Amino acid sequence: MRKTGISRTIGQSGLSSRHLEQTKVRMAQILLHGTLHATIFDAESLTNPQRGSGGFLRMLVEGIEDTVGLGKGTTKHYATIDLEKARVGRTRMLSDEPVNPRWYESFHIYCAHMAANVIFTVKFDNPIGATLIGRAYLPVTEILDGDEVDRWLEICDEDRNPVGDAKIHVKLQYFDVLKDHNWAKGVRSMKYPGVPYTFFSQRQGCKVTLYQDAHVPDNFIPRIPLADGKYYEPHRCWEDIFDAISNAQHLIYITGWSVYTEITLVRDTKRPKPGGDVTLGELLKRKASEGVRVLMLVWDDRTSVGLLKKDGLMATHDEETENYFHDTDVHCVLCPRNPDDGGSFVQDLQIATMFTHHQKIVVVDHEMPNKASQQRRIVSFVGGLDLCDGRYDTQFHSLFRTLDTAHHDDFHQPNFGEASITKGGPREPWHDIHSRLEGPIAWDVLFNFEQRWRKQGGKDVLVQLRDLSDIIIPPSPVMFPEDKETWNVQLFRSIDGGAAFGFPETPEDAARAGLVSGKDNIIDRSIQDAYINAIRRAKNFIYIENQYFLGSSYAWKADDIKPEEIGALHLIPKELSLKIISKIEAGERFTVYVVVPMWPEGVPESASVQAILDWQRRTMEMMYTDVVQALQAKGIEANPKDYLTFFCLANREVKKSGEYEPEEQPEPDTNYSKAQEARRFMIYVHTKMMIGILLSTLIYTSSCVYKGFSCIAYSRYVCPESSLCCFPGPFAFKCHSLIYFPSTEKFRTLA
Repeated sequence: MRKTGISRTIGQSGLSSRHLEQTKVRMAQILLHGTLHATIFDAESLTNPQRGSGGFLRMLVEGIEDTVGLGKGTTKHYATIDLEKARVGRTRMLSDEPVNPRWYESFHIYCAHMAANVIFTVKFDNPIGATLIGRAYLPVTEILDGDEVDRWLEICDEDRNPVGDAKIHVKLQYFDVLKDHNWAKGVRSMKYPGVPYTFFSQRQGCKVTLYQDAHVPDNFIPRIPLADGKYYEPHRCWEDIFDAISNAQHLIYITGWSVYTEITLVRDTKRPKPGGDVTLGELLKRKASEGVRVLMLVWDDRTSVGLLKKDGLMATHDEETENYFHDTDVHCVLCPRNPDDGGSFVQDLQIATMFTHHQKIVVVDHEMPNKASQQRRIVSFVGGLDLCDGRYDTQFHSLFRTLDTAHHDDFHQPNFGEASITKGGPREPWHDIHSRLEGPIAWDVLFNFEQRWRKQGGKDVLVQLRDLSDIIIPPSPVMFPEDKETWNVQLFRSIDGGAAFGFPETPEDAARAGLVSGKDNIIDRSIQDAYINAIRRAKNFIYIENQYFLGSSYAWKADDIKPEEIGALHLIPKELSLKIISKIEAGERFTVYVVVPMWPEGVPESASVQAILDWQRRTMEMMYTDVVQALQAKGIEANPKDYLTFFCLANREVKKSGEYEPEEQPEPDTNYSKAQEARRFMIYVHTKMMIGILLSTLIYTSSCVYKGFSCIAYSRYVCPESSLCCFPGPFAFKCHSLIYFPSTEKFRTLA
């Protein structure tokens, strides 16, 4: 049994002697940290408590109910795998075998849970909720040695009494993380194959350009020395996107949480570009009129209706953007977050109104390097920057000094209800990361767009690249293996079959494709898997930037809440605290640094912001409890913040002559007026990034948040680097992508 600094048992009281030993087995919670391979084969002798036993009459009634759409209809049942109250696996629903269902589904489960039993639950599905048939229990102690366990388990009711002759056939094998030869070893070789069990494999011979914020001014300091005696030359994200769109000849594909037509991409007066003053909307319309296929998938904010306000609760401008391109050559589709086929009516409603599409992608055809030929290639931009208002910023993150220039027509301050350019700053500074991908990886991003368009885009107007094979070169390396600028890159996503076309239909095919099957849906959860693999390989430290930081709710204290009802089940926070614990037990130094905004974007007193802050507090409390217990177990007197520490960024500006003078003033004694008087405000860290020494850099468009995860992550082996992408949606799960880049030891260091 693995020793840890985590409390391993729960006390018992008031037990009769004849149940004492059985209850001890039930209650002793043991740390499962590693990977669980599980298979649910079939079940026997099931009965529906609401239907009674099977038979011809029952089947006839169910058939009539299905036909007329009334009543319960055909019985559909499924099975789940839980580690205590944390759901970690779920089969598809079956309707043709009500008594002896045969699932034969296998699961690759990452676990970081305290559990006494692996619990298999069988339920009948209802339009609202589900009906419990029973649960089967396999004690964790029986799988700790790593041997395969293949067994029939009796199905019991809530009081642990057998439900007739019902039983379920399962197989499990547990692999402890400490027995993994990659544990805390980093990426040790260029033969590293990438994160396993994923939809997209690792690509070689790629080129990656990393961006910090939307723009970098020429006077950006400090200069960053490289290993070869040169200095790092920063790249400018929105300028490069402007050039890529302007020079496209065949296709421009864009996805976004928000796309705003009135922004300009080029704003630095010291770096003007011909035609740089054109708005994004006019640029796209012009390219479409030239014959370029311009396709846009913009998240459809379902709150953008007349009863609320035109631009919706999130102010994404989705309706404005759609209307702007109406009757033009640009194909702009508002893309709702459609539920998959496996949810209940209530879950479907929650997904459609509360969840988002969070990918930020631009894909274009591009000229060859150095204009070596007339052929074209695919180039993709992925990361955290939407092409919308409030995103343009530099490393100076000015609050007041750009209000008469770069931000006069792009004033963004959603944290005060009455804020406007006419009343002055502070604006909300925006910190983010992005990337440009070239080579085979760019085609993976293109394929992701095509999958989404075919699912939700409507008309089949995608460019048929087979017809342009003599013009656009196929996926191929753009860098030689010996070039120090070459990257190995892997794309990750968080998305399901409700938003991506062509996912396999059977659990077997889904598993072979690196996907996860669920209750009548197929899921790509590779962003979380990439995070877990990176954390487990980390050697010396982990640095994270994220818009949110909450998760592993199954391990929160159950004081005034029921953690199982929160639903933020992803493993990332618990994986981080367990990594720290392992280093404390080994007597090694290790620190996790986390940078988050002071509060989530929005009015701080609002219910939604307060809820997220509360969940973040509970996440941090859980992690610090783990660290403190580990230090105490080793008799180490140290500040837990030496091992885990959180930061919030802010800026403060002294008033200078010639500054923008607002026409009006905020209401006195408000948060707005106080921030204006103090001339300071938080820097909104929207970044989804993780860096691990000798490991990788993850760049995401996803966030560490509730029930969603999207991200893109890039990792480079040998040196700590900035990362950009959608985290790969920090730790929640929205629809995003994540990219991972291992490198070689000869690569230059980029700070």
